Amino acid sequence: MSLDDKTILVTGGTGSFGKKFVELVLRDRRPKKLIIFSRDELKQHEMRRQFPEGADSPMRYFIGDVRDRERLYRAFNGVDIVVHAAALKQVPACEYNPFEAVQTNIIGARNVIDAAIDRGVQKVIGISSDKAVNPVNLYGATKLCAEKMFVRANSYAGEQGCLLSCSRYGNVLGSRGSVIPVFLEQRKNGGITVTDPRMTRFWLTLENGVKFVIRCIDLMQGGEIFVPKIPSMKIMDIAKALAPQSQLKFVGIRPGEKIHEVLVSEDEARHTVELEHMYVVKPFHNGLGTENWLAGQPLPDGFRYTSDTNKDWLTENELQALFECA
Repeated sequence: MSLDDKTILVTGGTGSFGKKFVELVLRDRRPKKLIIFSRDELKQHEMRRQFPEGADSPMRYFIGDVRDRERLYRAFNGVDIVVHAAALKQVPACEYNPFEAVQTNIIGARNVIDAAIDRGVQKVIGISSDKAVNPVNLYGATKLCAEKMFVRANSYAGEQGCLLSCSRYGNVLGSRGSVIPVFLEQRKNGGITVTDPRMTRFWLTLENGVKFVIRCIDLMQGGEIFVPKIPSMKIMDIAKALAPQSQLKFVGIRPGEKIHEVLVSEDEARHTVELEHMYVVKPFHNGLGTENWLAGQPLPDGFRYTSDTNKDWLTENELQALFECA
């Protein structure tokens, strides 16, 4: 299913992902409409200056919150594809404000699902996180709930024919909340803080993350969780690449953090298949389309896709190149 001549709506569309998504879709595709749905009027105003709306532009801007069910029903009228990127995703903020995280990340996801099915949206892709796998913090737990809801919603979409899937990937290079902007700011004072020298993370550029989501929209049959094959990097390598002259201070792991991240757990691997550039976690429930991925290779017993056992690692030189183009 091409994005050409389709009406596409992005929740949380004024964030880093939404801006890059708009940039790439306007560059490479020909959407009928491209609607930004978000609650921050200032960010919409700023984004409108970069991507103006008008008679010759597919851009549209819609103020609203995913917590507001009725507003979603209005916004989804005539929409073909929804990219659900709205979320509270700062781990400390979610820990301190758990009810707010639940309202946006879980209840908001439910509202998106219900509005999409009832309004006849053709496809919905939810943006998830590696923190949804074996979660140790509230943000990850809310994303796990959202994933379960998206997968299961396919079984009660009924004759409406709405397909819902998720895209799950790791840390985005240089995005808001990542460690890289923190290191860049700290190095001005000659020292940076590292939580634990053993820490590893999955990483990808924002552009590659958006391209992956677009690919998932084209491939999805409903109920899958798509996981890209992406490189790992060590936190110490990031520190050396970004601030080689800075003094390191080890401060210990913060509440809700892991030493290593997981993108496919051992339990999930039993119903996951491997393709050239991704893993596809097939829907586990009877009645959902597991037959659509027969071309994928089953994973061996005991397989886990983790940031410390990954076969693909970024070197310091590769990190430097990524920082320059991110």
